[in-house]
Amino acid sequence: MSYGVWNQDIGSGSFGYSGLCSGNGAEFEAISVHNFTEKILEQVVHFHVMKFSGGFFLWVGSAPVLSNLAVSMSSRYDSMPLSTLVLGDPSNTAPNSLAQRLAKKTNKQVFASYSLPMTDSNLSLLVENRIKKELELHPEHF
Repeated sequence: MSYGVWNQDIGSGSFGYSGLCSGNGAEFEAISVHNFTEKILEQVVHFHVMKFSGGFFLWVGSAPVLSNLAVSMSSRYDSMPLSTLVLGDPSNTAPNSLAQRLAKKTNKQVFASYSLPMTDSNLSLLVENRIKKELELHPEHF
């Protein structure tokens, strides 16, 4: 059984299916999607967030490429969340670091992909600041 409503807000870049879905007696929260874009250091950066029960997936990039993927989650045995690279070049620590910091900040499981060139260290800092700003403005999307 499934009941709910499909929502789309073109202006904010958010859409998703809201309501409860159940199958075999289990209830779960539906996935919602939120997109936003920002020009940072003369580069257009796109952000794509998919919120699911207990966590979210965040993709950051300038072109539609999934070049890496990391996952991070809190652990009761360590104050720093656990993190691992699922896909991509292990020498690129950006997705792991981003996922770990977001998992610590949100206390959720975080899948992160950071598909921007690592040419400017200021870009990474500004991108992360933009994500934090979006988290503050729209916590319901994370």
